[in-house]
Amino acid sequence: RSTAQIEALAGCDRLTISPDLLEKLDADLGELPRRLVPGAAEAVDVAPIDQVKFDADMAADPMATEKLATGIDAFAKDLQALRERIAARLG
Repeated sequence: RSTAQIEALAGCDRLTISPDLLEKLDADLGELPRRLVPGAAEAVDVAPIDQVKFDADMAADPMATEKLATGIDAFAKDLQALRERIAARLG
């Protein structure tokens, strides 16, 4: 991800951001207008998906499975790095 991609998601209620990108965003003192609005999301017609459909779609796309595993691994590493940075700041 880049800071531009994260800024494009301004307004998202839950977003994981790596420690390095958090530092870059913290250093940016510019405006950050809200880009995502809950009301706009409610207007989008999204078909629900159940676990069986999700599993079938994942099984049909090996790259999706690999990317999911890579993303989870990166998230775990970023979480550990963030914990270490917080511990260092707290002394």
